[in-house]
Amino acid sequence: MSLAQALDDLQLFLGERFSRSKPDLDAHAQSESHFPPAPPDAVAYPESTAEVAQIVKVCAKYDVPVVGWGAGTSLEAQAQAVRGGIIVDFARMNRVLNIRAEDMDVTVQPGVTRESLNEELRATGLFFPVDPGANASLGGMAMTRASGTTTVRYGSMRDNVLGFEAVLADGTVIRTGTRARKSAAGYDLTALLVGSEGTLALVTEITLRLHGIPESISAGICAFPDMHTAANAVMETIQMGIPMARIEFACADTARAFNTYAGTDMAPLPHLMVEFHGSPESVAQDAARFAEIVADHDGTDFQWSARAEERNALWAMRHNGYYAILASRPGARGLVTDICVPISQLARAVEETQDDIAASGIPGPILGHVGDGNFHAILLIDPDIPAEIDIAKALSARMAERALRLGGTCTGEHGVGLGKKDYMQAEHGHGWQVMGALKATMDPQGILNPGKLVPGR
Repeated sequence: MSLAQALDDLQLFLGERFSRSKPDLDAHAQSESHFPPAPPDAVAYPESTAEVAQIVKVCAKYDVPVVGWGAGTSLEAQAQAVRGGIIVDFARMNRVLNIRAEDMDVTVQPGVTRESLNEELRATGLFFPVDPGANASLGGMAMTRASGTTTVRYGSMRDNVLGFEAVLADGTVIRTGTRARKSAAGYDLTALLVGSEGTLALVTEITLRLHGIPESISAGICAFPDMHTAANAVMETIQMGIPMARIEFACADTARAFNTYAGTDMAPLPHLMVEFHGSPESVAQDAARFAEIVADHDGTDFQWSARAEERNALWAMRHNGYYAILASRPGARGLVTDICVPISQLARAVEETQDDIAASGIPGPILGHVGDGNFHAILLIDPDIPAEIDIAKALSARMAERALRLGGTCTGEHGVGLGKKDYMQAEHGHGWQVMGALKATMDPQGILNPGKLVPGR
């Protein structure tokens, strides 16, 4: 590997859009979670597919690692350059290229964020629904197969990506998928790339499915005496087929954190936060049916509102949940982990996880997208106390093992990166080796985001 020559060639090619400055390297070394900094050797800021292809060709020539970077909000160290090399920051590839309202789809560059896309769509009566909470880039969301608060109704990125333009490990540019709503034409390369975490290609354009803005939206909140009754209310709601747009869970500790951070007045009890989309009549009917379920499970009176300012305040609070929980233990870092289980196992998984955390001696508030069986634990650790880090990692491992035992997955939406790699063999068996074989075929030098997701690469 001739890193120095690669750096010189890329500097000559990109000029001021190729940075080796310490502030740039430090900014691209960080993770949103507990992982230690891992600075790259340089950061490239391309503006076109052709430039990305040239960057990858140079990196392939000199056997230099190359890692894609969106908004840097991933939680399992997916975007960290753990083996050095070049980070390709897509911040300058942030254009909405083509809105086709009549076909309800849009093509964007990977640096476009979900919030900026919805701003662009406002006049069309359409929106892009996948909402992981953070204002993540759409390229990063596609690469981590992101989901979030609205997945229970609209699906994850897997369901909403129609196709890609992508640069392979040798610099070849390909297109995957079409704008047709279905196809039986060969291997589904689009689905292969969704969730691949930049280990198979760098995505330079994304075509996305859009949805109509609902005629009416209402949201509400209710409390329950314990985790079990709240989880069972969720299970009954889903099994009855009530078309929830969002159904989110917050444990009692999370409610206390919301009160301190956002000035709310939530009872120190588990809560569900919900939203309904549809016509005014259907929204009212769905809310009434949900209120009956809440009452049957000893929940407090369900209060809901169609006023935009009240809805926005509720979801702003939920989206800031991570920061509210971090603030509940000043100076702490969060080891953030998630699992996903079949809806029938949700109550058991949440209760066992809460008991495990309570016995550990470190705080670990729970919240999540429980409408699809997915929840998160934010394990609060003092980074200066190594024993707490070990405890949190052990808790996270037991959560993953519990999810697999109950028929679920070690990660519902965070992805694999470095943090969940140790659980891939247990979840996939020989299938994990197949993933490694695909990686070796598409990236024989192993330069695309090395050390992540697949075995031994």
